Formats: sequence, C-alpha cells, structure tokens
Amino acid sequence: MANSLFEEKLCSGEFLVTTEIGPPKGVDTAEMVHHIDLLKDKVDAINVTDHQSSVMRFPSIGGCLLVKEHGGEPILQVTCRDRNRLAIQAELLLAYSRGISNVLCLTGDSVDVGDHKAAKPVFDLDSVQLLKMAKTMESGTDMEGNELKGAPKFCLGASVHPEADFIEPQLLKFEKKVAAGAQFFQTQGIFDLASLRRFMQYASQFEVKILAGIIVMASAKMARYMNDNVPGIIVSQAIIDELATAEKGKGLRKGIEIAARLIRTIKEENLCHGVHIMAVGNESIVPDILETAQLVDVHP
Repeated sequence: MANSLFEEKLCSGEFLVTTEIGPPKGVDTAEMVHHIDLLKDKVDAINVTDHQSSVMRFPSIGGCLLVKEHGGEPILQVTCRDRNRLAIQAELLLAYSRGISNVLCLTGDSVDVGDHKAAKPVFDLDSVQLLKMAKTMESGTDMEGNELKGAPKFCLGASVHPEADFIEPQLLKFEKKVAAGAQFFQTQGIFDLASLRRFMQYASQFEVKILAGIIVMASAKMARYMNDNVPGIIVSQAIIDELATAEKGKGLRKGIEIAARLIRTIKEENLCHGVHIMAVGNESIVPDILETAQLVDVHP
C-alpha cells in the first residue's frame, strides 16, 4: 500500500512533475509560502532544498512542514554533509511523525562551494548508507539495532547524473542506491536528450522511477557560470549558443522555451517517468513552463 500521495502516483504510471523551492536565508517565509500556494496544485510534489550548494538557509524540514500546512505534497531533502547519523535519524523520525514521508537522500555538495567555508563537513554517512539507514528504521530498529517505539515508512528517492563525463561510476552508484531501497530518482540537470536516452536503456532494467532534471537557464552567462561553478552541471554548448541569441531582457523567456521543449520531448517520446523542474530562484515561472510544455492550462 502506498505510504504517501506521491508514492501512489509513482505506482500509477502517470507522467509526474516535481519541482523544488529554495527556502529563504532568514525567517521571512512569505515568498516561500507564495510559491507553495502557486505550485501545490500544478505539480505532484515539491522538494525543499537542504542548504543547496552549501549555502546556509531555512531548513528543508521547516519548509516541508510549510508545504504540508498549505496543502502541498512535500519531498524532504536530507544531505549527509551537515549531520551525523544520530541527527539524521532523529530528523527522519520527526518528519514521519508530521506526515512527511517522501525523502530524497543526498550526499551533499562540498562546503567549499558555499558561503560558510570554515564549516566542518560531517559526511558520517554517504547517500547509499543513508538509504540503508532509512530502510533499517522501517524495519523497526535504529542503525545500532535498538528497537524503535513505532517504525516509520518512507518513499525513498536519490539522485543520479546521466550526463557525467565518466558515466560508469554513476551507474555503479545508481545500482547501489537501487539495492539500498531507492524507489525514485531525480536526475541532475539534463541538457542533452541523447545522454538521457542512453541512461534509460540501462536504467529500464530496474524497478525504479526516473524523473529527468530540468534546469531553467536565464541567460548564456548564467549557463557558463553554472558550468564553471556548480558541481554536476554540464550545460551543452548548443543550449548556451541558443540562449545567446535571445534579445536583451528576454533571456529567461528563451530559457523557459528550452525547458518546455525538453519536457515536451521527454513526455512525447516516453523517455522516462516524469520531470523534476529546477527554476533556480525563479519558482514563480514554473506554471509558465508547464503551460508552454502543454502539461497544464494555467489560464482556463
């Protein structure tokens, strides 16, 4: 039996759409709540990022509680960078007790790329061990075999990078994550559908759902910056060139068109099970992307 509405949809065979919201750097959550209200009825679930790119922000668990309170379906992001196994297990118990059971298990970006470079990274676990830990908790014990008073049940996800320069280590890690209990994967940004097709030929042998990551680029300059500075992002030269053709002030519109085209092709060719849209600080454009991709009618 499905444990969450999102897990139910994963099992349904529908083409799924998830997106993500970056929490504020501070306690003013008004803009975040606005984005939740804007998106909750247009997507199947909303990820709340966990100190994305190692920049300190309002926590994912707090954002997920807001998503829940405002009628959305949250996906908790948990990275291994900032907490040891004690803190992560406690957070998972808290999440489940508050009705949050979708969990994306991530190792986490290095603190070197963030805004607290003196922070001490933890990495007590990696993403595979985190998945195993969550499955152990589902069986009724903590990591040390101590009995839990009430066991949680999660819908577990992980990430994969189909466009990595060296794909073999990614495929090995992918298999380990599947074996550890991952039910769905949200990929890193996809800019070359040929790489997604190759990856899906391999991934289709496993009983997991793949959501292709779609990152919206606002300009050629942003694309080049992300190539140089954001781990795991490889924007193709063809897309950079296309963004460079945009008239002044219309770069974001061009980025929306590119994202929508990718989504439409993925859906029409049935390449994978859905998409995960990353608007990178432009959450309010997600409905526009979905409308341009002909997935929803924003103006009925």
